[in-house]
Amino acid sequence: MVYLTVRLLEDTQSGIKSWERDLQSSLLELTFSILTGYLGIWLFRRLFNYFDKKWLPIFSYPIVIKEITLLVLANIVLLNLIFTPLSALTDDGLSWSDVVKINLIPTLYAIGYYGITRSKTYMQAYIANSLQLEKVKNEHLETELKFLKSQYHPHFLFNALNTIYFQMDENIADAKISIEKFSDLLRYQLYDQQQLVPMRREIEYLRSFIELQKARSSAELELQTIFDDALNGQMVYPLLFLPFVENAFKFIGGDYKMLITAEVKNGMVVFKVENSIPDSLPVPITEGAGGIGLTNLKRRMDLLYPGKHEFSTTTVNNVFIAQLRIKHE
Repeated sequence: MVYLTVRLLEDTQSGIKSWERDLQSSLLELTFSILTGYLGIWLFRRLFNYFDKKWLPIFSYPIVIKEITLLVLANIVLLNLIFTPLSALTDDGLSWSDVVKINLIPTLYAIGYYGITRSKTYMQAYIANSLQLEKVKNEHLETELKFLKSQYHPHFLFNALNTIYFQMDENIADAKISIEKFSDLLRYQLYDQQQLVPMRREIEYLRSFIELQKARSSAELELQTIFDDALNGQMVYPLLFLPFVENAFKFIGGDYKMLITAEVKNGMVVFKVENSIPDSLPVPITEGAGGIGLTNLKRRMDLLYPGKHEFSTTTVNNVFIAQLRIKHE
C-alpha cells in the first residue's frame, strides 16, 4: 500500500507512468517495500511489548503521545536506512521530494497501523481501569456501611443494659423477660445480617425493641403502633427504622405521645414516627446520640438507596415527625 501510494503520487506529480518504467527497478523497489513492511511490523510489535510492560494497565493521553512519538521515530530511522540509499541509486537520484515522500507517506500508514492495532489493547486497559476504580469505590462504600451499621450496636447495648439494670431492683420477672427480648434482638443484629431481609422480620425486631424500650419509659407514655398487614415479603436492608424509634424514645416529652406507623403506599414502604417533645431540647433532635441517630441514617440511606428513597423530618406543634419512604425490592 505504501509503495502504490508513493508511485501514484510520483506519477501524478511528474507525469511518469509506472507501468512504463524499467521492470527491474520496479521489482527492486517493490521487493524492498515488502521487506520494509515486514521489518516495520516486527519492530512495531517489539515496541508494543515494551509499551505494555512499561505502561499498561495505565491508560492516558500522554502515554499514547509518547508511544506514537517513539513509533514514528523508529519508523523514520527504518525508512531512511533502506529507502534513502535505494532512491539515490534509482531513476534520477535522490531529491528533496523523494525525502518527503519516503518519510511522510509511510509514517502516516504507520500511525494508522498503530491506531488499529492498539485500539483493542487500550480499550481493554480502559475497561480494566474502570472496573478497578469501581471495585475500589464499592469497597470503600462497603467499609463505610459496615462502620455506620456498627455504630448502632453500642448505642443499642447501652440502652438495653441500662433498662435491665434498673429492672433488677424493681422486678426480677420483668428483668428476665427483658433479657430474653434483648437476647433475640442481639441475635438479629449479630447473626442475621443478610444483605436484605423481609419486612416481616424487621417489624418483628421493631416490636421487640419497642417492648424493651417501654420498660424503661415513663408511665405517662401513650404509644400506638400501626403496621400494615401488606408489609410481609418486601425486601429491605436491616436496621433502617431503628434510629427513628430510638430517636423518639430518647427525645419524647410534653404529652408523652408516640405514633409509629408502617405501610405500603404507591409501591413504596413508608415508615413514620411521631412523638411529642418538650418545649426545649438540650441537643438538636436530628443528631441523635453522639451523632449516631438520624444523621447516621441519612448517610446510610444515600449509600444503600441512591435516588430511591425520601427522608424528611419536621416539627409541628411540639410534635416531631420523621418519615422514610423506600422503593422496596
